[in-house]
Amino acid sequence: MKRILVYYYARLGGVYRELFLTFPWAIKFLYVPGFNKLRNFNSRARAYYQFRSAKRNVPAYKAFLEERSFTEPRFNGWTPLIEDIPWMDKENYIKKFDMDSRCMDGQIPERNIIFDESSGSSGTATNWVRGKTERKRNAKIIRFGFETLFGKEPAFILNAFALGPWATGVNVTMSCVPFSRLKSLGPEKTKIENTLLQFGTNYKYVVMGYPPFLKQLVEGDSVPWQDYDISFIFGGESMSEGMRDFLYSRGIKKVYSSLGASDLELNIGSENDFTISVRRLMRTNDKLRARLMRHEGALPMIFQYNPSDFLVQNSEEGELIITVCRFHYVAPKVRYNIHDRGHQVTIKELYEIFEELGIDKSEITLPRTDLPLLFHYGRADMTVAFFGANISPVDVQESMFEVPILVERCNTFQLSTSEDATGDKTLEIRLEAKEGSSWNDVDAQEIKMELIERLTRINQDFRAAYAMSGAQKVSVELFANNEGDFANNDIRIKARYLN
Repeated sequence: MKRILVYYYARLGGVYRELFLTFPWAIKFLYVPGFNKLRNFNSRARAYYQFRSAKRNVPAYKAFLEERSFTEPRFNGWTPLIEDIPWMDKENYIKKFDMDSRCMDGQIPERNIIFDESSGSSGTATNWVRGKTERKRNAKIIRFGFETLFGKEPAFILNAFALGPWATGVNVTMSCVPFSRLKSLGPEKTKIENTLLQFGTNYKYVVMGYPPFLKQLVEGDSVPWQDYDISFIFGGESMSEGMRDFLYSRGIKKVYSSLGASDLELNIGSENDFTISVRRLMRTNDKLRARLMRHEGALPMIFQYNPSDFLVQNSEEGELIITVCRFHYVAPKVRYNIHDRGHQVTIKELYEIFEELGIDKSEITLPRTDLPLLFHYGRADMTVAFFGANISPVDVQESMFEVPILVERCNTFQLSTSEDATGDKTLEIRLEAKEGSSWNDVDAQEIKMELIERLTRINQDFRAAYAMSGAQKVSVELFANNEGDFANNDIRIKARYLN
């Protein structure tokens, strides 16, 4: 009886929530402070509903559970223990079962369906299916989030995400058209510059794209950036606070990130002035940084998310396992492991840490909602191992933005390790010059030592590893633009930092 009541409670709550989403003015009530206890229960109840629904109606998920001899999660009182349910991922579910069998009723609907694909930056691109209800709901949430950050004043959006079949380009275009002027150009620097020059400074622009491209964009002198009201929304990968500082210095007014995953949903959480202020305080306050971080290395991105929409849990290895709690998805995802490292912190827990460390709340921008924080460290497999230290591309990026010559001349980088005949490893960092720049007058050894010095401060594990290895086990190579491993890089997809 308890399971049935929770199931129908979730179903009724889903109908109630859909009613709220019908009216744009009512969406804000979904984020009213003081309801996190209810949101957390709703999250588990709706995840349980998705589990039961998928188990009954999705052939692939039924087979997935049968293979693991799993029937039902336990209950703690009225709360379903969703963590009992085995997690799925791309390897054990997406690649194993065809797309039809992963859809409700075992077939892809014939109408109102959009296919997109992931960028393929970590291998072969994967196709995803999205239905009409999912797209409409996501568009409403994106609009609400956009207006929360930038206000309701008309905006001119320049979509610099990759166009074509990729998830971000396709869905950003469809979502933003109803509430803005929009031009989808893709990552075309010259076209974006020409658009800004032709339309002039009378508009409020928001450019959306991947961080490496946005950095390249503002490095040009064709546009007087300081004269424009231009903000950036980025996604796909992390951005260091050093890069954010650089964008501000070029005249960009605001810079926000949105957390999404083509496997799941394009807008799981987002940055705002509050989360950015917490992250920037962590950059300067070592004690706060040590208390809040769960994984060694560069600062994680910090987002706020709604538990009623996404039940976020963790694997034993600290990877994020997410259940999409929104109803009427064509291909449901129940406890999907995106293999990103992260953890959750409530506003209450954050303020308790502030009090413990004697930090006054005036040092941050106060939040507009008490939704929980999601600390996101990037992909769990996006690191290289070096003498017991795990070093990520974000560690290198954060270090680079503290070396002025690299901010000025470096376009991108790659990270890897090599092993000699005796089994000794060398950490290899390759740096590509920007187009029109060179390394001819640069001392490579000096750059190497500056990078090492920054890395030892950012990543304590690397500091210990470096103490064992010494400088001779770290290699820094300088490449001309579009040379060697950097030849024929595709700016349309997320950068490949590991080689």
